Amino acid sequence: MPAQIFVEHDHHACSEYAMEAAHELCSTRGLRLTPVREKVLELLLESHGALGAYTILERLASAGFRSQPPVAYRALDFLVEHGLAHRIEKLNAFVACNKPQAGHAPAFMICKDCHQVAETHGKSTSGTLGRTARAIGFDIQETVVEAEGICAACREV
Repeated sequence: MPAQIFVEHDHHACSEYAMEAAHELCSTRGLRLTPVREKVLELLLESHGALGAYTILERLASAGFRSQPPVAYRALDFLVEHGLAHRIEKLNAFVACNKPQAGHAPAFMICKDCHQVAETHGKSTSGTLGRTARAIGFDIQETVVEAEGICAACREV
């Protein structure tokens, strides 16, 4: 899926798709999407902006869940570990994965103005980086690509 968040799309359908995919993935892998894990994923799916752990914690408390930091961190760790969410290093925040059932090495485009985060899919073993790594006998196991810029909507303002 291209970085559709920077273009007009049906966000409700986008969120529903991701939540259904998360339920299917958990069912297939025998994982438990507890109420707090599901709520954290729901919070991440509310927009394409990245949320920090303490923002998530506040929103969990507003929704009636326990407001202890380990509650949010355990849920986020589960979601990231199983590919349902990603940690955006640059922002020290989290976003829901838009293709959780696909094994991928995502790259993120972060708008510096509106803070929306678009996820694109790529392979870390292709392209210049992959060729360079193979040439020196290096096995890439994980990459984090985060590009900052200005989205079209913010540029027009």
